[in-house]
Amino acid sequence: MSSVEEITAAINGKGEEIRVIKAAKPPTLKDDLAPLIAELLALKLQYQNLTGEEFGGAKPEKKAPVVQEKKSDGPSKTELNKLKRKEQKLAKRAEERGENEAEASENKSAATTASSGDDAFAHLYGDAPLIRSQFMTEKVYLNINQLSEDMVGQKVWLRARLATSRAVGKGVFFLLRQTVHTVQGVMFQSAEIPKAMVKYGTGISLESVVDIQAEVTKPEIPIQGATVKTLELSIVEVHVISRAQDLPFQVDDAGRSAEDAAATGLPVVNQDTALNYRWVDTRTPANQAIFRIQSGVCQLFRQYFIDRDFVEIHTPKLIGGASEGGSNVFKLKYFNQEACLAQSPQFYKQMTAACGGFERVFEIGPVFRAEDSNTHRHLCEFTGLDFEMAIYEHYYEVLDVMGGLFTYIFDGISDKYKHELNLIAQQYPVEPLKYLRPSLRITFEEGITMLREAGVDASFDEDISTTNEKTLGRLVAEKYGTDFYMMDKYPQSARPFYTMPDPENPRWSNSYDLFIRGEEIVSGAQRIHDVDLLVERAKACGVPIASIQSYVDAFKHGALPHAGGGIGLERVVMLYLGLKNIRKTSMFPRDPNRLAP
Repeated sequence: MSSVEEITAAINGKGEEIRVIKAAKPPTLKDDLAPLIAELLALKLQYQNLTGEEFGGAKPEKKAPVVQEKKSDGPSKTELNKLKRKEQKLAKRAEERGENEAEASENKSAATTASSGDDAFAHLYGDAPLIRSQFMTEKVYLNINQLSEDMVGQKVWLRARLATSRAVGKGVFFLLRQTVHTVQGVMFQSAEIPKAMVKYGTGISLESVVDIQAEVTKPEIPIQGATVKTLELSIVEVHVISRAQDLPFQVDDAGRSAEDAAATGLPVVNQDTALNYRWVDTRTPANQAIFRIQSGVCQLFRQYFIDRDFVEIHTPKLIGGASEGGSNVFKLKYFNQEACLAQSPQFYKQMTAACGGFERVFEIGPVFRAEDSNTHRHLCEFTGLDFEMAIYEHYYEVLDVMGGLFTYIFDGISDKYKHELNLIAQQYPVEPLKYLRPSLRITFEEGITMLREAGVDASFDEDISTTNEKTLGRLVAEKYGTDFYMMDKYPQSARPFYTMPDPENPRWSNSYDLFIRGEEIVSGAQRIHDVDLLVERAKACGVPIASIQSYVDAFKHGALPHAGGGIGLERVVMLYLGLKNIRKTSMFPRDPNRLAP
């Protein structure tokens, strides 16, 4: 509201609303009145700031009632007792009806400023009016990570969450949090800070959003519990912007390491509860760091390919047939025809790179797999980092690109996200990833041979099992000193129909997988670009040609030899960080049992 008339009308309306509730006398009167009184006081404060006067002008002094003199020396003792009891009864009734605004302010919400004795300080504390984009001020807000020692002595504004609060004597200590950054704020009773302001501060619930004006100071001893250790905020003004209610769990509990919990006996939050309230769970330092690193992986992936003349594309996720064949698709009705959610952008990557003239393409987008797999590494929806490129002679050209890609990503995380890696290490044990330059390559035959030599039952004719993948990852790390490697020449029977067969032995294929810590993160291959061979392989694999007719048609008009791969973002982040469950790296995971939030 920008005019005196609008504010006056709002004050009168709010006053009438309060009078109606008082007349109704409901049993929860105090709880009902407290927020309304807070809004009324905020409107009056806005009126005062705009006009320079209190609403309604100065209150006239109450005149003492005229009492006729009695002939006696004064009231009797009995009359005095009656008057005292009557005063007590009226005071109690006033408190019950919420007529005493000072008492209402001290209820559980601590929503308003305190008694009339602190009116001179009323503008320094109290709940702020609801932000509804009604006006803009000249306030300049800083972020916690912008605080610096050259600001000592200056007053700053910032908006943050109240992470912790500790009352001490006549003061209170706050730990204020923004994203992954924290700073300590202090507020002690003084000539400038009334008792009621400190009491208001102690009544703010944890995780509430607050506006703070404070003087930047330098503490005598570094503050170990905050990320900003050499600065402190001496609070001179505090307002609640959004008050947190009934937290499902404490953020500190969600961010506690298993080791710390075992040593202290303090609680942790189980995974399902954390995921049910993911918007609270993601406030922990480790989760903030995990998803910033996930964002960084996408940025590094995109930049690597842009620097090499790849074009970013965006392909349909509603398709008329299974993108990779098989039954693991989510089917749906698309008006009057059958459709499904894309298992990958595979067909469209090939159509654009090999047939559409782009030659080098990449995409970051959702991938859907209808696999009823309740494991630590499977999701029904995940983020795919896909690419496809024309090749001249050999799919090794693609392996060279992928080796460079992952070295670039690993180096980038290590260089740009040191702070985030330290935060994650406070909750989860993080072992640095070992990788070689250039990346290690072995064949499928070599991998199976290593397993057999270690006494593992493994077949040359079947895809490697999850258990054997982990065992092979351990063997490779012991023999070659790397947690990241590539393995190619998989059995043709274990790959999709569009995979190019090995020219020397049709038992094998020109395909490859990439691994981190013994778990697959990439599946790829040279694709078939000859239309006759493509149709032959589709029929051999039982894929109806009609369901992929537009894909097949794309190769009838001249297609470049090409290869590529698909990367699972959540799995890369999980394995790079050494986390034990992919749900920790999926912000809102979708598995066979979870479809919300």
